[in-house]
Amino acid sequence: MAGFRANHGILPHRYGRTEHLELYGKKAYRIGSQAFAPHNHMMNTGFQLPDGFLLLPGYFDRPAQEDLLYRVRKAVQAAPLYRPVMPRTGKPLSVRMSNFGPLGWITSKEGYRYAPHHPRTNKPWPPLPDCLAVLWDDVANWPDPPQACLINYYDEKARLGLHVDADEKAANAPIVSVSLGDQALFRLGGPRRNDPTRSLRLFSGDVVVLGGAARHCYHGVDRIYPNTSTLLSKGGRINLTMRVVGRNI
Repeated sequence: MAGFRANHGILPHRYGRTEHLELYGKKAYRIGSQAFAPHNHMMNTGFQLPDGFLLLPGYFDRPAQEDLLYRVRKAVQAAPLYRPVMPRTGKPLSVRMSNFGPLGWITSKEGYRYAPHHPRTNKPWPPLPDCLAVLWDDVANWPDPPQACLINYYDEKARLGLHVDADEKAANAPIVSVSLGDQALFRLGGPRRNDPTRSLRLFSGDVVVLGGAARHCYHGVDRIYPNTSTLLSKGGRINLTMRVVGRNI
């Protein structure tokens, strides 16, 4: 698949016996079923992770997390978090959302789409922070920059059902995701909804890349673990998700 190095791996500092790889210019380790204990990131170790999946634990250290959180807070002052609704039914999502970048992802009763303006204020989205642009250049291995970065806020009751991101014309461009705040139980499956899944516990500062085959796999967030991080003073989790949309702006 052009532009994305089909492979999967993990940075080593939380894990022991693994197979060494070189990914994106960083020392990384292939994820294998023998490398994980229940208290680590991975569960359901019989599952074969799809090619193109990459987990970078602790990519952002605490000072970098605090700096990124400051930028998120500045952004939501200009583009407030709002609670979107499902197409057709109008049922509210459990997450609240905003966006960075030229385009923002929106869901409403009319459907899913990308738009250049906040649906409540009708103002442009805040620009993507430089630190996220640097992250993209570091790990995405894709020639085009991200056009949208979703800002999702999860309180302790929020969930995100299994889904495949399919609203982008650049369907093979990777998705790069950053976790901030409380830990989350992330679930990754295959290209079909009923494929087996594997659970990953994501920590504040972790980065996930869905590229290659993983880009077309079902994934979701099953739960948030309250009081597992002190980054957000009122708790909860922020997820930042960068995407290439693939259309003229």
